[in-house]
Amino acid sequence: MHLGWKASALFIENYYTGAHTIVNQGGTNSGKTYAILQVLFCLAAQQSNQVITITGQDVPHLRSGALRDALGIYSGSVQLAKKIQAYNKSDRIFKFYNGTIIEFKSYADAQDAKSGKRDYLFVNEANGINWEVYSELTLRTRQRIYIDYNPNSAFWVHDNLLGQPGVQLIISDHRHNPFIGQRVRDKIESLKEKDEKRWRVYARGLTGQIRGLVFDNWHICETIPPGARFIAAGLDFGFSNDETGCIEVYKQNGELWINELLYEKGLTNPDISRKLVDAGLPKNVDIIADSAEPKSIEELRRLGWHVFPAKKGRDSVKNSIDILRRFKLNITRGSTNLRDELSRYKWKTEHSGRVINEPVDTCNHLIDPLRYIALNKLKISNLGRSKTILPSISPSSAGNMIKDMLTT
Repeated sequence: MHLGWKASALFIENYYTGAHTIVNQGGTNSGKTYAILQVLFCLAAQQSNQVITITGQDVPHLRSGALRDALGIYSGSVQLAKKIQAYNKSDRIFKFYNGTIIEFKSYADAQDAKSGKRDYLFVNEANGINWEVYSELTLRTRQRIYIDYNPNSAFWVHDNLLGQPGVQLIISDHRHNPFIGQRVRDKIESLKEKDEKRWRVYARGLTGQIRGLVFDNWHICETIPPGARFIAAGLDFGFSNDETGCIEVYKQNGELWINELLYEKGLTNPDISRKLVDAGLPKNVDIIADSAEPKSIEELRRLGWHVFPAKKGRDSVKNSIDILRRFKLNITRGSTNLRDELSRYKWKTEHSGRVINEPVDTCNHLIDPLRYIALNKLKISNLGRSKTILPSISPSSAGNMIKDMLTT
């Protein structure tokens, strides 16, 4: 029977889960976002006076992705339309007759994410937001959290969530979506002949690496090992739009050990001084800072810090990257922002698709201080949960379940 709504096994798995946090890692066209939205619409129709928040990288991403899918679900289901009192286009809110709302929002930073509480949270394309924003949102979520993403590379979900109690991982790909045509499936599968790494990510939903990453030589460590020799701290200044970032670098057995000390917007130089003291950095150690900020460097010196401008020179970006790529980089687990930057720091790509030997000038507020240390202090020398296998279920069976849920 044609219901207007159809569903896949992915809907069933997300709806009937007993986990608190459901992580949907999936390849392209797996239907994960659509299935989670169907689940949330069902929960909204069934439960009164709930707040359901759907968030992503920014509003344009939501409008072109999750919100567009949600509007398609809404307009395509007579049963669902009877449950919804109104949709507010400007505020992006679905209001149900039972008092429940579904809102689509984005958050600029962790401070912004402290506003509002909710019963259910859906973090769409989670690798587009940072760990601090997610953490603030979860503290204010009462019942359940849904997460989805394409696994281009490991990020905070892999580092901080998978394998933890109450977290369920669902891996899906286009084979779990019965609603796409064979031509689409063939196109996805054809990736294997051209680029097997991309095929693993997009055709099988397996964690991969972003193509063109500058650094693939870093690993997670728990702490700085005893006996490691302190090299220097690196400091990059920011304020309104960019974070002030500071890291400390140690060396042992020919490897670098790196720990994040500071990553925050809106800091004055006295603020930076206090934050570094709180982070446990001694005032008598060398700090290599961005030479473009001589006034800030002088102010920190007057506050008792041994701060020196980075000597950059010609091709300094390329040369510092060449130095760092010769070492194994051990990043402490608590350095979440540095690990996020390393996972996104890419070489530029021309319109033709050719990768050029110049990094994109973004995701580098902690990488830049690391480069300063490489240029000024380092000499060039020769140097894997709870996992779900999706069951097989026909679209008509899943559709009947949804109809029952909406008419209950």
